[in-house]
Order: sequence, then structure tokens, then C-alpha cells
Amino acid sequence: MTPGRLRALCLSFNAAVEEFPFGPDTPVYKVRGRMFALIRPDRRPLTVNLKCDPEDAVRLRADHPGVVLPGYHMNKRHWNTVTVGELPARQVRELVEDSYDLVVAGLPRAERLRLDRP
Repeated sequence: MTPGRLRALCLSFNAAVEEFPFGPDTPVYKVRGRMFALIRPDRRPLTVNLKCDPEDAVRLRADHPGVVLPGYHMNKRHWNTVTVGELPARQVRELVEDSYDLVVAGLPRAERLRLDRP
């Protein structure tokens, strides 16, 4: 998956926006003001920080050592850094969607209903 495809995937979700709070080289993808993905498109290999259920985070790290790591500069319990090119594109898409869904689940009910994701 290329940086452009990863960007397009992140922006494909309802109400997803791209912001640059950490500088022009670090796009952050948010829904209703809450981050669900952070990409460093200039880094090789390409990595993305994604929110993850704590139990799933531990399992993913064990299943993919060196590919899925505790979130770089993030809360290590809730975030993973994923090396994109080392996983099948389908799995990367699922991890991004899971991250988005976790963030949406933490929104107030009225916000979730506006997103069509109760």
C-alpha cells in the first residue's frame, strides 16, 4: 500500500479529515476532532499509528513481531505502530477501519448517529 492509498483510505470514512498539528510532514486523520491514524509518508518503511483495543494490540504484536509495535510516541496500551508494507493490504485496511470504529465508539451517541455508525 502506498502513502497515497493509505491517505485515501483514511479519508474514505464518514467525517474523516486530514490535519497537520505536528508539522507539514505528518498528516493526522481525525473524526469529530479525535485522532484515529497518524502517518509519516516520508519514512521508509511506511508506518501508521492506529488506535487498537488493548487486548487486540498485544495479540497483534505477538502475531507480527517487528511489524506491529507499541505506538511510537503514543499511549502504548491503546496504540500500535504498523509497518504497512509488511502486512497484506486487506489487513491494513481492517486495522485502519478498526481504529476509526474505536474512536467513533467513544463519541457521544448523538455524534455516532450522525455518522451512521451507532
